[in-house]
Amino acid sequence: MTSIADIEIPADGTGLGELFEAVPSLSCEMERVIASSGHGLWLSGPSQSAVEAALTEATAIADYSLINSDDGRWLYDIELDPETVDVFDVVLEEGGTVLSASAANGTWLLSVRVVDRESVSSLYDRLVENDVTPTIVRLFDLAEETHSQCGLTARQYETLVAAIDHGYFEIPREVSMQELSEELDISHQALSERLRRAYRALVTSELNVAEDETTAPPMPSD
Repeated sequence: MTSIADIEIPADGTGLGELFEAVPSLSCEMERVIASSGHGLWLSGPSQSAVEAALTEATAIADYSLINSDDGRWLYDIELDPETVDVFDVVLEEGGTVLSASAANGTWLLSVRVVDRESVSSLYDRLVENDVTPTIVRLFDLAEETHSQCGLTARQYETLVAAIDHGYFEIPREVSMQELSEELDISHQALSERLRRAYRALVTSELNVAEDETTAPPMPSD
């Protein structure tokens, strides 16, 4: 059964530990997709010049380049030195998927999806072997109840997860609806209808409105 683990990891000992030592006020958030072999990370807190000075001095960082900026934060493509412990790669090697990752005050918080709870134990051991001390903050299974809490059927949930994993919701999209339908072995029309129903279920659940409230009222006549 698929599980989600929220894991805290001290930045010290990871590839970005030196950054937090150089600029303790640094905050970091992972960009899920970036067109590179490195990691896309939004950095904020200190000035841009302080951030780039720390990036330049960090021995664990092989290369970096500015991709984008937005309201006092900067998106960098960061490539770690091959000899450095790359926590994200360790997760991938253990068959996990990093759903989100952020860091502040020298501590990473990763939300990781794994095949089962045994995989969490294996990931934990791998991190410890690399001199990284993880703390499992939360661990839960994505049971049927999780789908129903959001108003989703199991198939709708699986479809949305597949769409996220294949980059359907990225800008620009990394997979077309036709390609996604082929991946799921369903027709283009069936996929379109399933996604629309899933969107409706999520919106209805999140906005806490009844089904009859989601029907738009008639437009007033002139």
